[in-house]
Amino acid sequence: MARGSSKHPSDSSLTDPMPARVDPCLATLVDKPPKGQDWALEVKWDGYRLAVHVEPGRIRIITRGGYDWTERFPLIAADARRLAVKTAILDGEAVVLDDKGRSDFGMLQRALGRRPSAHEAGAIVLYAFDLLYLDGRDLRRDPLRERRRLLEPLVAGREGAIRLSEEVEADGDEFFRVACAHGLEGIIAKHLEKPYRSGRGDWWQKITCRRRDSFVIVGYEPSTMPGAIGRLLLAARKGEGLVYVGGCGTGWSHQESLKLRELLDGIKDKPAVALRRKGAVFTRPALVAEVEYRAWTDDGKLRHASFKGIRERADEAQIFDLDAGR
Repeated sequence: MARGSSKHPSDSSLTDPMPARVDPCLATLVDKPPKGQDWALEVKWDGYRLAVHVEPGRIRIITRGGYDWTERFPLIAADARRLAVKTAILDGEAVVLDDKGRSDFGMLQRALGRRPSAHEAGAIVLYAFDLLYLDGRDLRRDPLRERRRLLEPLVAGREGAIRLSEEVEADGDEFFRVACAHGLEGIIAKHLEKPYRSGRGDWWQKITCRRRDSFVIVGYEPSTMPGAIGRLLLAARKGEGLVYVGGCGTGWSHQESLKLRELLDGIKDKPAVALRRKGAVFTRPALVAEVEYRAWTDDGKLRHASFKGIRERADEAQIFDLDAGR
């Protein structure tokens, strides 16, 4: 809705073309929450970033990398059909919540069928936090404050597969402290007066309780237990190539370790990095590990790394880039 206009976004005279896809706005990692009344605070969800397109006669669910995953989220798609809109694009995060109400990336992957699970796809919830298009009106030029004003009546108070990611009215430092104390991944701060801009910028900021990034899996070291993995070998991007940055040997159950090894044994290949390690099994650099870690060592290796999940490299994973700095 243009400022100063009395027209509702559903006015038929407003006919902004509906984009087939919108590159998402990405948050920049900062050390501390920003100060001031112009910033809104939210929980940082740990899942898959999705755009839900409500179009005439169909629903499309698009990943951050531009892939159509509608069939993987049937209940979200079904719930989107029940929204009181003709056309819309919702920006949000698909998650599975643990018994304490925290989003858990590993549980989400298991619900999607990538790893064995007792969880069903119905456990997946989309927390919507932005509205980019509504009933013939492109909202990306409007400030976040206005986009949220239009989003909230559509999804607030719902208990289905699409819910509102609530804004939290609190001091940023205190909210961050409480989030970390409750085992959350972190918080997000968004400038209320900024339009929606694709790509990474400082109008959205993330503050994480621990560092978390994506690294290419280039191999593994076998476990002493038959058929299991002892340690994943990881690499980061540097220029046009990959550089070994250490590994991680925790974060999975025994059953998940067996499944990981079966997966990696199917893509064995020559080393993709300059690394010689006795007993190591090297793989094609086709998969990406989500890894949580505390810091970097002086010689450029991950410190206290823990495995959190796996992604396909072709999908949406932003591989850690050493040239961008640690």
